[in-house]
Amino acid sequence: MWSLASCTNQGGVRAIPVTSSNAQHLYAAAAAQGDGSASMVPVMLPEQRMLVATTGPSIRAASYLLLDARTGQHLAGRNFETARAVASTQKLVTALVVLDAGNLDKNVRVQSSDVAVEPTRLGVKPGEVYTRRELLYAFLVKSANDVANILARDNAGSISAFATKMNAKARSLGCSNTNFKNPHGLTVSGQYSTARDMARVAMAAYRNGVIRDAVRRKYYTFHRADGRTVVLENTNDLLGAMPECNGMKTGYTVASGRCLISSAVSGSREVILVQLGTKTKYIWDDARIMMSWGLQRLRSRGGLAMVWSGN
Repeated sequence: MWSLASCTNQGGVRAIPVTSSNAQHLYAAAAAQGDGSASMVPVMLPEQRMLVATTGPSIRAASYLLLDARTGQHLAGRNFETARAVASTQKLVTALVVLDAGNLDKNVRVQSSDVAVEPTRLGVKPGEVYTRRELLYAFLVKSANDVANILARDNAGSISAFATKMNAKARSLGCSNTNFKNPHGLTVSGQYSTARDMARVAMAAYRNGVIRDAVRRKYYTFHRADGRTVVLENTNDLLGAMPECNGMKTGYTVASGRCLISSAVSGSREVILVQLGTKTKYIWDDARIMMSWGLQRLRSRGGLAMVWSGN
């Protein structure tokens, strides 16, 4: 059982004890740069049990988890082990699987089966050819479901085979309460994850230079096969509205409610927030308030680092 304890050395914040590993040092990857490089920062593990703060501003998400993006430390959360639909936020897993295959300049031909999906589509046509890179950027910026199908079929041959790869990727990241059945997050029975598992996904995505470069963009110019260009606007309304925000992925279905994985940076402080199951339009306000609080909290700690143990 989780038990609550007061943490006197963190300003009286209520916290959940989490057992750390026996290792004396861990290394946390710092923020990946746009070229995909990442520096490694040594982080001391405390001898005593680590404490995960659970207080923070009030937000409307049914489940949420706020992390220190550099160390993985939990800063605040609620119901983050509850399994639920996560909508298009699972497209981060799709992107990670595609990137594992590499060869982003490989050409991919659109098939008619790829485009038979609703509601958000890029509008590409069967027979058109694009590179994996072009499709991946459009996919992450516009959240296009037809592009999700193209990337999945190109990668694994079928949607079901790609879902198997998604689940294997999730397990490799430590996700223990997750099951994916498609690459786009549209509602289907038996598909679910948790805020904690999606936080693991977000940490991996945050450290990938290609994903970081795509999700930070407010706009992306997509060149269609017929020579026309279209400027795609990111579905993440925080970009531009919150200067500190640098990503990551939106999601919405009737079953899941509004979902959002967002990240923000201020100086050397970085946070990731997973919000699932918000039923109002105020998810953007909640994200801004919670991430601002998290950045301020890290500032007030003077850079104290505690690593997420993964338990």
